[in-house]
Amino acid sequence: MASPGWVAVAMDTVTPARRSQIMRKVRSKDSTAEWTVRRLVFGMGYRYRLHQATLPGKPDLVFSGRRKVIFVNGCFWHGHDACIRARLPKTNLDYWARKIERNVRRDKKTLDALCEAGWRSLVIWECELRELTAVSARIREFLDA
Repeated sequence: MASPGWVAVAMDTVTPARRSQIMRKVRSKDSTAEWTVRRLVFGMGYRYRLHQATLPGKPDLVFSGRRKVIFVNGCFWHGHDACIRARLPKTNLDYWARKIERNVRRDKKTLDALCEAGWRSLVIWECELRELTAVSARIREFLDA
């Protein structure tokens, strides 16, 4: 199975025009990784709302009655530590390093704001979706706790 939602082309080996074309196709919601988690959660019998704008960060899945949310993060865009997908491109390094760092800071502020508001959060990384059994167990444990 191909990696969920990941472009198979190495980003540092393409022309700038091709890179722009690839990046324009990246979606902020309804990504392949997000759809994978949605189907998994729905199949487990849980029901949820999507991208609730009244909550900080507009979480991907919202379980209002449980006061819990799930974020499905792309490894590259959210700076997943020790993940091959989070490797920065070789060109325009300053731009990408600043951009990813801003995303990481924003994610931390979002999680802190949700916690202060009494919500519990779970972050699922795109690379974790290779092991759906383990992800299912984490989700069930998180939602049932």
